[in-house]
Amino acid sequence: AAAEAVPAGTFLGFMAEGTLLFRRGEYGKALACFSNALKLRAGDKHCLVARSKCYLKLGDTENSLKDAEASLQNDKAFSKGLYQKAETLYTMGDFEFALVFYHRGCRLRPELEEFRLGIEKSQEAIVNCIGSPSSVKLENKEDLCFISRQAESKKANQKLQIKLTKDQKWTRKQEPVRNPKIERQLLGELYADKAYLEKLLKDEDLMESCTKQGIKVADLVLSGISYLDTRSEFWQQQKPIYARVRERKLRQQRWIRDKKQKPAEVGRYIVKSMEDIDMLLTSGSPEESCKKAERVLKTIQGWSDDEVPNKSELIGNLYSCMGNAQLEMGQMEAALQSHKMDLEFARQNNLPDAVSRALDNIGRVYARMGKLQQAIETWEEKIPMAKSSLEKTWLFHEIGQCYLELDKAETAQNYGQKSLQLADEEGDVEWQLHATVLVAQAQVKLKDYRSAVVNFEKALEKAKLIHNEAAQKAII
Repeated sequence: AAAEAVPAGTFLGFMAEGTLLFRRGEYGKALACFSNALKLRAGDKHCLVARSKCYLKLGDTENSLKDAEASLQNDKAFSKGLYQKAETLYTMGDFEFALVFYHRGCRLRPELEEFRLGIEKSQEAIVNCIGSPSSVKLENKEDLCFISRQAESKKANQKLQIKLTKDQKWTRKQEPVRNPKIERQLLGELYADKAYLEKLLKDEDLMESCTKQGIKVADLVLSGISYLDTRSEFWQQQKPIYARVRERKLRQQRWIRDKKQKPAEVGRYIVKSMEDIDMLLTSGSPEESCKKAERVLKTIQGWSDDEVPNKSELIGNLYSCMGNAQLEMGQMEAALQSHKMDLEFARQNNLPDAVSRALDNIGRVYARMGKLQQAIETWEEKIPMAKSSLEKTWLFHEIGQCYLELDKAETAQNYGQKSLQLADEEGDVEWQLHATVLVAQAQVKLKDYRSAVVNFEKALEKAKLIHNEAAQKAII
């Protein structure tokens, strides 16, 4: 009953305290704060994702996955929940399932870099496990089924179980001899633990004894070694040792190059500040996020270019963060000015990705303000900079929607068809639905009712396919 008691405090208070503790690395305390917050606002998706991150840091992948899935219960398109679920699956070694959810997130939010990075690291991990697709030959000898890597790991661990016979001692099955140097690099501090456990295996009397609970010591030791073996394999798949060596050399080169210009404490301050700004915005505190960004901006502007080599890029990024927060607060003019400052810094310093980001955001603000022609002009300037087909699909749809609202139905139809063509090429049903509806709406305005009915019927099929009941009702 005490555990269910309503805690003294506010939801936002617990969220803010939990976020601060998480940033300090006090994951257990942060977990308690987020749990208290959930007692006050059960099912809050942002809080569930925050608690899932704590569980993941504490090594409790099962509860991390439960919270990530719970955050998606009422909003399947919640990008933070999709990303957290993918991250948890990746940490569990379920690289294939993680890849599915990174892809799903990327389709919904193509502008977010973390989903693209997730796709890359999952694909690399899968290739490191089984080799490149061209080197794998599948033979349909038995029924094939899609099972998770967890199930495969359990089978592998079962094979490692040792049966003690009269002629056998406590030893593991013969495995390929590992390179101790590589294993030491992979396991780090845990390597000494593994060496100690392997030494214990040689003590026959100890191996045959049992604990007070009746568990064989040998089983405990072997399960410990098996766990370290699977972790070692996971880390090898996640980032092969040759990649680590190369990465470390590159990092050392950068450190030597930037040692005088960018002290470690400056780097740490910047990284932590940017994380705090993002966390405050995603957890529903845009005002605090904006204030934090303004404080960091003032601090960085007081530093020299030698102390922060990428100063202009960083300043632009902070203006972008401020603009996003101001948009969330409904401060349209302020948001527009912030994003225009981001664009100015990006153009001055020849940063194409930042230019693309700023144009994207400026277009969004204009659209929210009802300045549709300015939104169109801004987004049309961005089209050549779009990196993926899905990004272009979104852009063409938004531009077409603006033309539709401006009663330029023929142009709206053209952009809708462009968006649909790319959505078809990508096989993305959700964007096929949005683009088909746009085309149909434009055809209604053009009084081409026969074509409009055909496209609305196609859109209805798409809505049924992805179980979007709201879209089905609207289309009908």
